[in-house]
Amino acid sequence: MTEYSLEEISKIVGGILTKVEDVKISRLGPPLLADENTLALALGEDEIENLAKTKAKAALVPIGVTLDNISTIEAERPRLAMMKLLHLFYMPPESTPGIHPSATIHPTAKLGENVSIGPNVVISRNASIGKNTKILANTYIGRSVQIGENCLFHPGCNIGDNAIIGNKVILQHGVSIAADGFSFVTENPNNVENARQEGNVKEDNTDQKIYKIPSIGSVVIGDDVEIGANTCIDKGTIENTVIGDQTKIDNLVQIGHNCKIGKGCMIVSQVGIAGSCKIGDRVVIAGQVGMADHIEIGSDSIIMAQAGVTRSFPEKQILIGAPAMPRKDFLKHLKVMKKAEDLVNKFKDYEHLLKDLK
Repeated sequence: MTEYSLEEISKIVGGILTKVEDVKISRLGPPLLADENTLALALGEDEIENLAKTKAKAALVPIGVTLDNISTIEAERPRLAMMKLLHLFYMPPESTPGIHPSATIHPTAKLGENVSIGPNVVISRNASIGKNTKILANTYIGRSVQIGENCLFHPGCNIGDNAIIGNKVILQHGVSIAADGFSFVTENPNNVENARQEGNVKEDNTDQKIYKIPSIGSVVIGDDVEIGANTCIDKGTIENTVIGDQTKIDNLVQIGHNCKIGKGCMIVSQVGIAGSCKIGDRVVIAGQVGMADHIEIGSDSIIMAQAGVTRSFPEKQILIGAPAMPRKDFLKHLKVMKKAEDLVNKFKDYEHLLKDLK
């Protein structure tokens, strides 16, 4: 078990150490679960109050928090400091350099130096894997897929043909990249097309046949991207679906065909982005947001949880509601609704007078 002195930890996080007594740190934990060799992480008010009950001899705290009975490491950005410490104590998944005997590697595939290919992995014709990349058990790599260096693919990922994946990409369990897009057509205008044009559904299409539109594009993923468990990113119909550098995508996200996601975006769990959407750089999309197809969202925007986005918005917007609108407009609507409620209540007070007049 690796141990660190308080001086070493303070240097790693760039903090201010106030030392009460010497202690060796071998674990991290919340104050109430900490023992003498645990660095208590007290980042918020509740955790700071719990330091009065902790068995820990040292704590990571925000700037300005000092205690008489416990050593403290003050950090200007405690969450950033916590990230550095978690990397220090993090245990990566086990993988052995080389190819597991149960893996199936096509003779035309190219593997870089020091790659790790786990049990039951399949790597198809003309695929290439960059050096130091780890592909764990039961993962499928399609034809002509290009994977960069220093990637980590957790068990059960599926990568469709012709996908291009950059360096330092992490795919969590069960990720699907470059499956066919959800794209279909009918011989005659269907109910959705009629509704868009006429505003209602008026035709009986019981005999309408639905034809699949195949996807001949693929998916391009930039460098330093992380994609959460069971997330699906569909390949483009003709052009590629694109995920920009440093974008982070949570579990259970669906990104449709032809989408273009910018750099440094954060997309939270259960978001659904329909086909051909364009998302700018550094956009944050909170949980359970739904986006209609062919929408454009400008850079540096924030879409709040459960918003239903039905139209495009320029950059630096904070969007909320269904249908989604800028937050300032949403707040105006709330005020109007409150005034309307007050008017209804006043009307009820005088409603009996109207009845008497009748």
